[in-house]
Amino acid sequence: MAFRDELWSAIDDVYAEILAHPFLQGLTDGTLPAEAFRHYVVQDSHYLRDYARALAVCAAKAPDEAAVRQFATDAAGAIAAEQAMHADFMSAYGSSAAEAAAEPVLPATRAYTSYLLAAAYGGSFAEGLGAVLPCYWIYARVGEALLEKSSPNPLYKRWIDTYGDEEFQSTVRAVLELTDRVGADLGTAERARVIEHFVTTSRYEWMFWDAAWRREAWPV
Repeated sequence: MAFRDELWSAIDDVYAEILAHPFLQGLTDGTLPAEAFRHYVVQDSHYLRDYARALAVCAAKAPDEAAVRQFATDAAGAIAAEQAMHADFMSAYGSSAAEAAAEPVLPATRAYTSYLLAAAYGGSFAEGLGAVLPCYWIYARVGEALLEKSSPNPLYKRWIDTYGDEEFQSTVRAVLELTDRVGADLGTAERARVIEHFVTTSRYEWMFWDAAWRREAWPV
């Protein structure tokens, strides 16, 4: 079994819950409240800044030059996405990227990014890879699934098109190939830690969309 297959089998139930979530259902049928999508965009802009840092740490720990280039490029790409697509989305809501940056980082975002950075900084390259992989892979699978349905809402359609696009899918395939190569050399204990990180951040992916759906705020 390829390591990617072992990882995915550990989150089959999580992914099913993600696809069934009303946030994603609302994207495709156009019923997602604008306030929920705006919440998502603001928090995603916060998230991507720290995700880029985690990718940069993975680049620094990468086992070969190809992996260094992969993660360094993707770290820069995460920042570019935050600056471009999110700025356009905020503009559509009569706001700006600067205003989004001034809004607070909310609980699910803070928990997710804190976990990502701890895994990337504190663990091996493989552990960092396990932690950052769901944001690549789940978004690719979601984008693929939602692309068939698209959306009557042009903003939601653009989001779907971005992650269903072949360029993004190709990036994810490269990371999955690296995942299989790294997984082939892992010992039992490290392999278990990688799987644990992968499952945990997959759960955070569900929580991130759920937080936007609920318009989560700090309780006190």
